[in-house]
Amino acid sequence: MRRVKSILELKTYDEVLAGFSWQRLWALFDGSEARMNLAHECIDRHRDKGTAISVKFADGRCEHYSFAQLADQTGRFAHWLARRGVEKGDRVAVIVEPSLGFYVGMFGAMKRGAIAVPMFTLFGPEGLALRVNDCKPKLILVQVDPAPMRAQFPDAQIVRVDEAFWAELQQEKNEFSWQTKSNDLALFQYTSGTTRELPDAVQHTHRSVVTLIVAALYGLGLRPGDRYFCPSSPAWGHGLAHGTLSPLALGISTASYSGKFDAARIFEALQEFGIDTMAAAPTVFRMMRNSGMKAGSLKKISYAGEPMDAATMSWIEQTFGVVPASMYGTTEVGVAIVNYPGLDGYRIKPGSLGKPVPGARMAILDADGAELPPKQSGEISLKRKSGWVPLKDRGYRDEEGYFYIEGRSDDVIISAGWTMSAVEIENTLLKHPAVLEAAVVAAPDALRGQVAKAYIVAKGGADDVAGDIQLFMKAQLSKHEYPRLVEFVAELPKTPAGKVNRKVLRERSK
Repeated sequence: MRRVKSILELKTYDEVLAGFSWQRLWALFDGSEARMNLAHECIDRHRDKGTAISVKFADGRCEHYSFAQLADQTGRFAHWLARRGVEKGDRVAVIVEPSLGFYVGMFGAMKRGAIAVPMFTLFGPEGLALRVNDCKPKLILVQVDPAPMRAQFPDAQIVRVDEAFWAELQQEKNEFSWQTKSNDLALFQYTSGTTRELPDAVQHTHRSVVTLIVAALYGLGLRPGDRYFCPSSPAWGHGLAHGTLSPLALGISTASYSGKFDAARIFEALQEFGIDTMAAAPTVFRMMRNSGMKAGSLKKISYAGEPMDAATMSWIEQTFGVVPASMYGTTEVGVAIVNYPGLDGYRIKPGSLGKPVPGARMAILDADGAELPPKQSGEISLKRKSGWVPLKDRGYRDEEGYFYIEGRSDDVIISAGWTMSAVEIENTLLKHPAVLEAAVVAAPDALRGQVAKAYIVAKGGADDVAGDIQLFMKAQLSKHEYPRLVEFVAELPKTPAGKVNRKVLRERSK
């Protein structure tokens, strides 16, 4: 009888398209469609595989946590939660930098059957209160003095991850019998939002880990044996789903970064951890390029969250010897378009998002919801059973089926009747020799309705080149596309994933 290949053994693009099935995907896991636990799938079943997570800290030190260590400590934490009255479905917020405490808190809560809610440590009181008051956690893990938070959130147990905490955990049993169904909630994930408008928490069930593997295999190109690094914070979408859950679910060692971004530390991590596969936001790669440092080769690089400018893409190819692969999707629907890194028979087109993931149908729709032919701009949309789902990005596809993005729907600037792409303006700005970083948003204008406003970080801190930049832009793009407003800033606001936070800039420009 002929053996059916595992989905991990499909090595060419054609094989993947012909051989992909959800049944094959489910076969990678211990759980079933009825009963599953995300912590077990990511940690416990790989306990004999050595290092699970390596962390590079901003102060230069490194820590390594094995699958066995995490399995034992998350089991103890689950028992500890039960002793403190945390029941199935209760929320456990984890406000801790990437470290042993973060991973034990998050996975241990899910093992218990509680809902883990990772949160960014640098939230101010208002941003934190919005999220805590929304999810109402029964217990909050912190890494700082818990007294102020106890006063702010008197209904929650606030526990600091310190020596006393670890001593308590050591008194608990390391084995815990999880009792969760596949459709039970496992994680709440808050998108970036603003303090004026908090998005609803994206709710993930235990079975959501199965869907994540589509992105892991075809967006990141992960396979057993890879040494993987994602410096995005695991408290946010990219670092959580694609930097933590995806690789661990495949039993692949992953590395993360903790603390204020430092390009030198990123290069150190690549060397110290023997990294061969990396994923990050384009801004992270731009900051690495601007540092002037160099590194050895990688075999797979992927990026997500925003388009990558041509100069950074060229630098990656020259520095690491690999063409970077875009990965595109949303927090709500997951990854939908990928560039299949590492697969034979697939050609990456620089500048494109790639092609749909196996089994997905994508299209460009006009304002009336009708499908558009190649080379026509419209809304990038995904077909679901309920109909077409617009992904709130504008773009087009070419004759070969590759998709391209022109910017968020709310990043399209309409000035005096002209439609402009903020992404195109930004990429052109980055070609000017005085521009280190740039972000473009729409600003209100009494005459034109909107104008393009550029926020620029200048090289060497120079801020007297606005006129020269505008002349350069007029020569490079259509006359109406240059940024009529220019503001120089010391740095651009960024999300923990390393993306430019355009929401902040749009609020600032109103």
